[in-house]
Amino acid sequence: MASDGGRKQFWKRSGAKVPGSIQHVYGAQHPPFDPLLHGTLIKPGSKPPTTPVKLKKVSTFQEFESNTSDAWDLGDDDDELLAIAAENLNTEVVMETAHKVIQNHSKLQEQHKFQEEHLQEEKQEEFAQLTSMACGDNRLVKSVSEGHTSSSLDNASENSSMQRSQSLPQTSIPPLTSGMADYNTSVNPALTEREASRLDKFKQLLAGPNTDLDELRKLSWSGIPKRVRPIAWKLLSGYLPANVDRRESTLQRKRKEYFAFVEQYYDSRNDENHQDTYRQIHIDIPRMSPEVLRLQPKVTEIFERILFIWAIRHPASGYVQGINDLVTPFFVVFVCEYIEEEEVENFDVSSLPEEVLQNIEADSYWCMSKLLDGIQDNYTFAQPGIQKKVKMLEELVSRIDEQVHRHLDQHEVKYLQFAFRWMNNLLMREVPLRCTIRLWDTYQSEPEGFSHFHLYVCAAFLVRWRKEILEEKDFQELLIFLQNLPTVHWGNEDISVLLAEAYRLKFAFADAPNHYKK
Repeated sequence: MASDGGRKQFWKRSGAKVPGSIQHVYGAQHPPFDPLLHGTLIKPGSKPPTTPVKLKKVSTFQEFESNTSDAWDLGDDDDELLAIAAENLNTEVVMETAHKVIQNHSKLQEQHKFQEEHLQEEKQEEFAQLTSMACGDNRLVKSVSEGHTSSSLDNASENSSMQRSQSLPQTSIPPLTSGMADYNTSVNPALTEREASRLDKFKQLLAGPNTDLDELRKLSWSGIPKRVRPIAWKLLSGYLPANVDRRESTLQRKRKEYFAFVEQYYDSRNDENHQDTYRQIHIDIPRMSPEVLRLQPKVTEIFERILFIWAIRHPASGYVQGINDLVTPFFVVFVCEYIEEEEVENFDVSSLPEEVLQNIEADSYWCMSKLLDGIQDNYTFAQPGIQKKVKMLEELVSRIDEQVHRHLDQHEVKYLQFAFRWMNNLLMREVPLRCTIRLWDTYQSEPEGFSHFHLYVCAAFLVRWRKEILEEKDFQELLIFLQNLPTVHWGNEDISVLLAEAYRLKFAFADAPNHYKK
């Protein structure tokens, strides 16, 4: 027993932190709670938890405070918190450290200013070169001289000009990619070294005489840069040929073919046989995702034509609610081929030339048609494709997370009640539009991505919320949660994690039917 006591005494550590001690690792998205950074969360009049503090530490902090001055005004609560958290600091060390921090900050500011000035000079030179390139292209590119003219008016216009210049490609590119703007639904930061390297790989691949589609799929699986996404999607969907010389003629032929359909069929939308279809389309478009430009009359008109022509040309399924959502990603991506706005949702589509709008409409129709060709059984009578996929999802979840599956079953929540929409709309109603577009980069890179791989994405998506699901204790709460999942702040990183988990599930179960079924 004495030896046990000695052993305990030997391993005993003091409560104070020492260099090299193990600490929790926190991500930037979920940092540890710091009351100094969340002062508004402390109710007025309340005091933080008291901790025994030695008088020496308090007096040391008071000495430090008397020899320094902060740029922030601290309240009483903040003073008390700082006094509690104060360590045994030496005044000379503190002053020396603060002086070094100020010096380093000044140096960084000077370096940043120099880099910005240097970057501006480079961008102005590239602007002049790109202008001459864009003039030979039939696509819409905003005038560079317009940016330079506006820069002489005020500083805000100068900053806007700089942002537009950064969104343009920096190397020679084929005609289909020139004039591409940078699609963004949030802030558009400068490209990192890794992102710039990936963009160069895409440009080199797309500029070749014959694009290697297998290599394009490999590159696209982890996301496509915004600047080359329009042409990449057209190639991955099978709308454009791999041969560069044939692309422009293919585009012209397919666009003429689409508008021949419009001329042939669209006037029949008020006929007795088709008026119900057209009426349902007209009702569904305003119900679409709030992020799309759906309220603009021009957008509504374009969507109505696309959906009606598709329904007439596919009588086996006709128009079914849910198909209307599938136009949106293509339309938004192809609009960004012709504009340089950072937030496409705020762009007035009617300001584009009529020829450009026709190109966007025809391209969206054909790419949506290619997508639906692979999942058309989702939209035939009784939607057997969706029924089958929901059943497969239930079996898969029962194998990968039996606890979640049993919890849903105990509270009588049927998979069809929440997963039907996941299959019908390809998760478009569950995640923001920016996430859907990133998701579709991978779907178009995967064999049967919109049908087979989507099943594993849905399974990973459900299990992603296992903690929240297990906390809900009745049918109503569970169903409300599953139909309103908190993904409003999701970004590309969340989608990348989801896709990685889906790929893991596919690798484990797709070629192992004995693992898949009980």
